[in-house]
Amino acid sequence: VSPKHIIVAAELFESLQGARAQITGAAKIWLHGDANANLPRIDREVDGIPGDALAAADRPVLTIEDRALYIYTSGTTGLPKAANMNHYRVMLASYAFAGVMDTRASDRMYDCLPLYHTAGGVVATGALLVRGGSVVIRDKFSVREFWDDVVRWDCTCFQYIGELCRYLINSPPDPKERAHHLRLACGNGLRPDVWAQFKRRFQIPQIIEFYAATEGNVSLFNFDGKEGAVGRLPWWVAARFPTKIVRFDAERQQPVRDEQGFCIECDIDEPGEVIGKIMKDSSRPGQRFEGYASEVETDRKILHDAFKKGDVWFRTGDLMRKDKNGYFYFVDRIGDTFRWKGENVSTTEVEEVVGRFDGIMETNVYGVQIPGRDGRAGMAAIVAKDNLNLTALRDHLAQQLPEYARPVFLRIRKNNDVTTTFKQKKINLLKEGFDPALTTDPIYFNDPQRKAFVRVDPELYDRIKHAEVRL
Repeated sequence: VSPKHIIVAAELFESLQGARAQITGAAKIWLHGDANANLPRIDREVDGIPGDALAAADRPVLTIEDRALYIYTSGTTGLPKAANMNHYRVMLASYAFAGVMDTRASDRMYDCLPLYHTAGGVVATGALLVRGGSVVIRDKFSVREFWDDVVRWDCTCFQYIGELCRYLINSPPDPKERAHHLRLACGNGLRPDVWAQFKRRFQIPQIIEFYAATEGNVSLFNFDGKEGAVGRLPWWVAARFPTKIVRFDAERQQPVRDEQGFCIECDIDEPGEVIGKIMKDSSRPGQRFEGYASEVETDRKILHDAFKKGDVWFRTGDLMRKDKNGYFYFVDRIGDTFRWKGENVSTTEVEEVVGRFDGIMETNVYGVQIPGRDGRAGMAAIVAKDNLNLTALRDHLAQQLPEYARPVFLRIRKNNDVTTTFKQKKINLLKEGFDPALTTDPIYFNDPQRKAFVRVDPELYDRIKHAEVRL
């Protein structure tokens, strides 16, 4: 990206250093708050500006078509991308979810999700504010303090991601977990094995699960409480917002085409990629695709000539299936990217970081499933020189990657399998996972308690499988 100005909070100044490689141009960097940095302070500049209304000449004429902000998506096919959010999309998200949740001035939303994501920064806030409600914002989710906060601030609803709910049901009983006044929970990613237990244990009257993408045009809502479903499209909605599931070729990472060159709709309960029709109709702005800051990234998400010559569809990058009653169920994300602790992890980004460590010659990163956990835990299969310093490698990963992106497992190999075009093979690695009985390669666990890579033996493997080890 090429911004003109960058404003960074003092506590995030060190994090900015890792992002500078992705910034082009000569942006002016402003600091908000006190930090040991020789930069101008935006908060002091603002304090020195009079509080008078701006003159008409200083106020640009804005329309709902103008860009309101960029939302950096986690991305399903690579590094995070800057998605365009114009004023219309911000208003759409705010008012649509106000209607979905039937928010009112007496409501209080508990928001402990990152404000740089749409769910926490636009949906949870906007849906309440447009109806005169209040939003209780917590910097970071805490299992121990969740129910204390909800009860203390008399919250009536909260925004979730699926893994948050799993953390709560895995926590010890809390005397306040049923002393709340919540009337609903709204979010995405609540898995079937968590749904019923979560609602029953904490006595949540209503759960509204949804599916949507910041930059996309596909939205699904589950108003019926159908456990595990992300939503469905009634016939009258389906006609207005065309959404299809098409067969997908996992090897080519592209939708399957028939003899005429068109996509093939999936059968009932057959997994495929979800796509939404892009319409350049001024009366249907919700069906547009605003794209990303990068034209290259925008083009990658567009599917041409799907069902007839000239039609254009948005590729969600997600695999789903639809049952006989029209309910959609999330299956997986396309490509090597996997989800862990509520975040999408780019294998390419992790491979680049691991590969920069001295002594590592090859790196293959993928996600492995752990029983009872949502998403997949990161695992890196590496080819390295002798006497690899695992302690220094762990420190390197901690400095270069956010916690959720650091490999949970490390597998040291003599050679990594590649295709004829020298692309890393992952199929066998995924099947073998982190089970030491399936390979002679040494496997290590990134132990957060011992703060070290620990060799995985059959005993440790069983403990991890049975959720006896903190990940």
